[in-house]
Amino acid sequence: MAITLKRIYDKPEDEDGLRVLVERLWPRGLSKKDAKVDLWVKDAAPSTELRKWFGHDASKWKEFRKRYYEELENKPDVVGKLREILKRDEQIIFVFASRERKYNNSAALKEYLESRTDNQAA
Repeated sequence: MAITLKRIYDKPEDEDGLRVLVERLWPRGLSKKDAKVDLWVKDAAPSTELRKWFGHDASKWKEFRKRYYEELENKPDVVGKLREILKRDEQIIFVFASRERKYNNSAALKEYLESRTDNQAA
């Protein structure tokens, strides 16, 4: 399994692999054609309340991940869908809209899936 992260506003490349948007809202100012998104899994994104509370504040990162992981634990169908995609495709790109490249929900989702995929059945 190889998950990489890429900002959706960065130019898509042929070697990107499967481009999966994991945002609740479609990114502003970007057409679906230009985004070259293969799959949009909006239910994998954090709740609106959690997203607004976090606001990409690095000081809230640890607590954000804890709360987001709790939300993901209550979405077994969404997590299962992502695990199936990870089994099937060699190269996955989680594309995200945030300007913050380190502290964003895509990074947290990647950590969540990687920490659990090897230890849990899909």
